[in-house]
Amino acid sequence: MGQIIYQVDAFTNRPFAGNPAAVCILAAPAAEAWMRDLAREMNLSETAFLVPKDDGFNLRWFTPAVEVELCGHATIASAHVLWESGTLNPYQQARFQTQSGLLTADLRGNWIELDFPAKMEEPATYWYSLANALGVKPRYVGMSQFDYLVELDSEQTVRNLTPDFNLLKQTKARGVIVTARAEEGEFDFVSRFFAPGSGVDEDPVTGSAHCVLAPYWAKHLGKTEFLAYQASQRGGVIKVALVGDRVKLGGQAVTVMRGELMESSRQ
Repeated sequence: MGQIIYQVDAFTNRPFAGNPAAVCILAAPAAEAWMRDLAREMNLSETAFLVPKDDGFNLRWFTPAVEVELCGHATIASAHVLWESGTLNPYQQARFQTQSGLLTADLRGNWIELDFPAKMEEPATYWYSLANALGVKPRYVGMSQFDYLVELDSEQTVRNLTPDFNLLKQTKARGVIVTARAEEGEFDFVSRFFAPGSGVDEDPVTGSAHCVLAPYWAKHLGKTEFLAYQASQRGGVIKVALVGDRVKLGGQAVTVMRGELMESSRQ
């Protein structure tokens, strides 16, 4: 049998919504060039590669352009595949060794809960070209380890945003998180995530962005548990909880495809 590859929609409970990720469970470490080639071939915002180890799995994530240090939706997709395929039983915790340290996932009913590191932001300087690329006047601009965080004046401004991706590509960061308080309904805040410099103009639902959004909105809303919505065209719902210096991210997932690489495509 050839290498099996899965495509999973994460942060959603229905196909063709949320954020799609490809997942490969490898028997042994693969050549980095092959992983990059496969990620380009899949052409999704992330492709995840897992290799079994004594206490869990090594996990790496690649966009079509670069390897990333932290990714939420492809981690949810990976855990989902491990449980659905029977590689782990539903009562086992999924444990991943990554460039961001140990990450874990637990099945909580129909939801998958990730344990990720919180990422703090600080006020940014020299962000005027960023505002020009977004085409709006920010209420606040901060900078985290990976991304800019931009608060706008309203949910509708976030939803209606049409950035200049050629200008945004010049931003010296992995990506740009744009957010605002939710105006009504069940959600506490909304966001979008743009990363043209990393090969993804707009990421449909970005778990790692909520590692920044959790401590940010905790300061401004005076609470530590949230229901968030990422307002991309596909859209996605994320349960978020700030617990000390960790963030709990909750999401659902649906497998939409399972395929086998041809022999000539294997590493």
